[in-house]
Amino acid sequence: MKFLAKSALLAGVMTLAISPISALADVTLKASHQWPGGKGDVRDEMVQILAREVEKANVGLKIQVYPGQSLFKAKEQWGAMTKGQLDISAFPLDYASGRHPEFSATLMPGLVRNHERARRLNTSPFMDDIKAVINDAGVVVLADAWLAGGFASRKQCITSPETMQGQVTRAAGPAFEEMLVGAGGSIASMPSSEIYTGLQTGVLDAANTSSGSFVSYRIFEQTTCLTKPGANALWFMYEPILMSKRSWDKLNKEQQDALMAASKIAEDYFSGEAAGLDDKMVDAFQKAGVEVVEMSADNYNAWLAIAKETSYKNFAEKVEGGQALIDKALAVE
Repeated sequence: MKFLAKSALLAGVMTLAISPISALADVTLKASHQWPGGKGDVRDEMVQILAREVEKANVGLKIQVYPGQSLFKAKEQWGAMTKGQLDISAFPLDYASGRHPEFSATLMPGLVRNHERARRLNTSPFMDDIKAVINDAGVVVLADAWLAGGFASRKQCITSPETMQGQVTRAAGPAFEEMLVGAGGSIASMPSSEIYTGLQTGVLDAANTSSGSFVSYRIFEQTTCLTKPGANALWFMYEPILMSKRSWDKLNKEQQDALMAASKIAEDYFSGEAAGLDDKMVDAFQKAGVEVVEMSADNYNAWLAIAKETSYKNFAEKVEGGQALIDKALAVE
């Protein structure tokens, strides 16, 4: 009997030793992003929703949120996720286009145009291809998010391509940079978190970024004119919530299910807020005394003509499968 008791005890110890860590103790995931925390930024709120919902699920899973680049710098987050050093990030995908040039298609001028089309893109063959690249790199998409954006300048309103001439601007990604250079602008590359300082110090004359970032970073304090997205939004950027596949694979099925359910709630929240972000931006800039204008259809088409001869053409020539990606995006009605 003593032998049997010892054998049973040994078997129990061995079972514990080979069980996944998620079955033994609470798992705490680290979530990083570049935006201010607790100040109403929709991307921060998406991550906070994720954290609240998974904790409510009571599956031994918690998310610790690190806003404002307090854990990783903006463009370091992609590499940290692929290496398993960072678990979750709300991340502008084009920031990783240096490693995966296909991602430039998610900030291609005029490819999205409005919020309704952005939602349809999420379930299109175009996004299937983009998500395949994300997955192959060791990252998974938890929630989709497309943000509209515009232009702001401290020199003059940016409407037609001619108004960009002589302005040093920040454009977020290579596709936009190529189009703006084609219109006579100059480029200073930086994450959106550095736009305010760039304008304040004179490094920048203008910038384009998302409606959310224009407000979160108080760009209205450093500019005299805003070009809002309106009916002809040239600027749209894919900024999903992403997760390291290494971190995902360490979770048990119950935790994975809870995380995906929470991600759906966060994505639904964003869908309800997306268009309203543009209105909040306009309101903030107008209250600050900044002039607000909108591109006409003729302005939009003039920019698109330049984009097709610069960023579209370069993307098709230099990125494997680039033309097919553009065609798939344009095929979405």
